[in-house]
Amino acid sequence: MILARAIPAAALLAVTACTAGPPSPAPPPPASATTGRPAAVNIRLAVEGRVVTATLNDSAAARDFTTLLPLTLDLSDFHQTERIADLPRRLSTAGAPESADPKAGDLAFDAPWGNLAIYYRDAPRANGVVVLGHLADGGADVLATADRVTIEPAL
Repeated sequence: MILARAIPAAALLAVTACTAGPPSPAPPPPASATTGRPAAVNIRLAVEGRVVTATLNDSAAARDFTTLLPLTLDLSDFHQTERIADLPRRLSTAGAPESADPKAGDLAFDAPWGNLAIYYRDAPRANGVVVLGHLADGGADVLATADRVTIEPAL
């Protein structure tokens, strides 16, 4: 008789133990199929009433850049190739290649100088340049002569 009561109690305990516990964690944000990390981020660059979109890549520097947004930056020309602006702080360059071949439309972090570069012309390979992303078609032309830009996440 004691054994007959013990079996149902043990079964109830086993079922209760399996269903009890902390709630399941929330699902992670969508991830890149290739890296397993959050996917690339779209941003908007506003210049004198015109908006240019860009897509940031999935690099440590690009993810760090998004933590600074929104930003309004004063731009100046550098070597008739890029518009540059000082950032509030240096970005993480963990895992970044030592150099890059910037192309027209690239947004980049110039690690030696600590500034943002928006390329409107192709540039030769440069040490310490970390490409963050790329402007949508025509964006390089809009930014080629811009003196001020506001950068924010795209909605």
